[in-house]
Amino acid sequence: MKAHTSSAPHPYPRHTTKVDAAVAQLAHNWLHTARFLTEAPQLQHLPTLDVPEIAFVGRSNAGKSTSINTLTQQKRLAFASKTPGRTQSINLFALGKQGAVDAVLADLPGYGYAAVPQEAKRRWQQVMANYLVSRPNLCGVVLLCDPRLGLTELDEALLEIIRPRVEEGLQFLVLLTKADKLSRTEAQKALSIAKLQAGGGKAMLFSALKKQGLDDVALLLRSWVDNATPAPEATSDLNDADTGPVAPVDGS
Repeated sequence: MKAHTSSAPHPYPRHTTKVDAAVAQLAHNWLHTARFLTEAPQLQHLPTLDVPEIAFVGRSNAGKSTSINTLTQQKRLAFASKTPGRTQSINLFALGKQGAVDAVLADLPGYGYAAVPQEAKRRWQQVMANYLVSRPNLCGVVLLCDPRLGLTELDEALLEIIRPRVEEGLQFLVLLTKADKLSRTEAQKALSIAKLQAGGGKAMLFSALKKQGLDDVALLLRSWVDNATPAPEATSDLNDADTGPVAPVDGS
């Protein structure tokens, strides 16, 4: 029998069987049901929900809106502001067939854009910190990151905020967007670094342009919802977020 020789491993598993492809398609079909649910300028305006919620967070220009639209196969579900950093609401999108809601995607405002006034910046850092710490039905967080820049101080501050919940079971993914801008060697290096930095979470490469990583992300999000149990709220005082690592960011 001829010996099998394996090629270099792909950055993440490919779906090669009919069963895998069928399961991935079901996950894509589920994400395609996404529709606008509500917009909340403050936490108190968010509806109380008992279905799993997955939050998308990241710096302005990390490709968050594009990634959400690509995953849901919709062109304008999530809107990217013409002026980065100006979107200042949490947008919720319902998932579920025939009008049912079995999960929710939360699109949080992008952070770190230098031109945004400092006062508004701090206010939204506080809103996001409180949301990530206290949202009861939050089951997972997707942190979008441009792999050419890597995780910035802002991203690392966010990681510190959610770390207690991750340790208690909150799912977490560092999604390296715009992976098509990297060579294979650069992509592997960026992925290895992100895996180390995402302590307790996962890291994946993703390209909306090349449709890279779509199956893997769709399956992961579906599995988060299928296996969701309420993640405990962090035990730290929410007021601490005012003086924590998120508040003093200047967007540089």
